Amino acid sequence: MKKIITIQHTQSVHHTNGMVGSWTDWELSELGVQQANRIGEKLKAELSDQKFVLYSSDLLRARQTAEIVGGYLGLTPILRTELRERNLGRCCGKSVQWLRENQEMQEKTIDDRLFSDAESRRDEWNRLQPFFEEMIADNEENVILVSHGDLLSVFNVMFLGFSVETINRIDLFGMAGGVSFMFVDDEGKRIIKGMSDMSYIN
Repeated sequence: MKKIITIQHTQSVHHTNGMVGSWTDWELSELGVQQANRIGEKLKAELSDQKFVLYSSDLLRARQTAEIVGGYLGLTPILRTELRERNLGRCCGKSVQWLRENQEMQEKTIDDRLFSDAESRRDEWNRLQPFFEEMIADNEENVILVSHGDLLSVFNVMFLGFSVETINRIDLFGMAGGVSFMFVDDEGKRIIKGMSDMSYIN
């Protein structure tokens, strides 16, 4: 049985100042630091007798979340660029209002890009997939992933075994600070027992 815990990074400065997140390196807000500590405390109480490997996006807000949670569990995050948020191209570093006023294309399918230099959701899927397959196949029984909202929404669809085209019809988004619990049993069946549980930040 493989256990996978995903954590969407906690509140970041860009959640409060109207700026685009994406590949911009925003740090956690004061509240986000508090939330990450609460997640760490609660997971330590639940997982104290289990060994985990901890992977994280290398973007600052995810890395800080992972470092705080890892501190409670005695784990050092392994940084993976595959776990970065979706790259939105030239709007990185700009405001959400600027994005709305200047976007080059509306996103209606997984192949549309807001800007010509941005990733589509198919691009994001293709970036994540080799890491995902590596993680599913390796011998690590217990895995924690710290990443971002859009990336984890793609991860959720991938975990359930759907095709990338499924994202044209459904989305499985969580919220900042949400903790999800997924399992792969000995016969390969994939199970989700909790999706974006927000009680860990309270």
